[in-house]
Amino acid sequence: MITKYFSFTMLPLINLIPLLVGVAFLVLVERKLLGYAQNRKGPNIVGPWGILQTIADGVKLIIKEPVNPSLSNQMLFLVCPTVAMFLAFLAWIPCYTKFSILNLNYSVLFISALSAISVYTILGSGWASNSAYALMGSIRATAQMISYEVTLILIILSVLVIFSSFNLIKVDINQQAMWCALPLWPLMAMWLISSLAETNRAPFDLTEGESELVSGFNVEYSGGPFALFFLAEYMNIMMMNALSSILFLGGSSFIIPLMNNINIPVKTLTLTIWFVWVRASFPRMRYDQLMNLMWKHFLPYTLLILVIAPPVINFINMQ
Repeated sequence: MITKYFSFTMLPLINLIPLLVGVAFLVLVERKLLGYAQNRKGPNIVGPWGILQTIADGVKLIIKEPVNPSLSNQMLFLVCPTVAMFLAFLAWIPCYTKFSILNLNYSVLFISALSAISVYTILGSGWASNSAYALMGSIRATAQMISYEVTLILIILSVLVIFSSFNLIKVDINQQAMWCALPLWPLMAMWLISSLAETNRAPFDLTEGESELVSGFNVEYSGGPFALFFLAEYMNIMMMNALSSILFLGGSSFIIPLMNNINIPVKTLTLTIWFVWVRASFPRMRYDQLMNLMWKHFLPYTLLILVIAPPVINFINMQ
């Protein structure tokens, strides 16, 4: 009984610590790659090769005095970043990792539901700040995330129809012979672009356009609450890339048969570096272009594939 209780209480910590270390590593890699892309060094002072710069920044944010606007909704203002961080961590619980806490039959739907709920934290933070800039940024972020969630859900359904399962482990195992990305490369391309928009990453970071919105919905945040939003954002980025790896680059023993435990993390890291590469390469899109891309291009294509996929699969199974 004690062993079961210990396992149940320690497994979340076992998952949380690598996630926090991964976020710190991801921020450092991003700053280094952006530095080299812009012909500069990037962080290289704090620690050897600058590897402690992210830790120093995190400690600075934690010990910094938080400044709450006097006219803001104090309770909601502080609750939103906490809930955003909690939801970002909760999405990793059913994810297919070595230390998975739960093996849910509908794990994909669970992650999608948490992603939809996280929109409320952004909208609530912008409203609770009692700032026109924060409210405008939160509205734009909410509209962007809700729009691209439609495409992401349709792409997920198209992939899951092929495997007839909502379980991530079964989706991964069924790709031992061939990655889903090879026959469904148009879906993967739309998925990766939609992932950039869903996580508010360049060139779709309209909510953080510094020249327009002064950082968007989190403009009034500082110190610890800002650090929570920052951690939640990068944990969501890693979550989307891990989900991309399982849905389209699954098959834990397809390329590295003797290293199953690190296969998915390697694919996730590769996609995360691609996120940074896109940020360093492409300028920010206009907001009308962002919405037209989804509603006039991605939505019709994904609906068409979702309608065509079931009869094609039935025909193949009959053969």
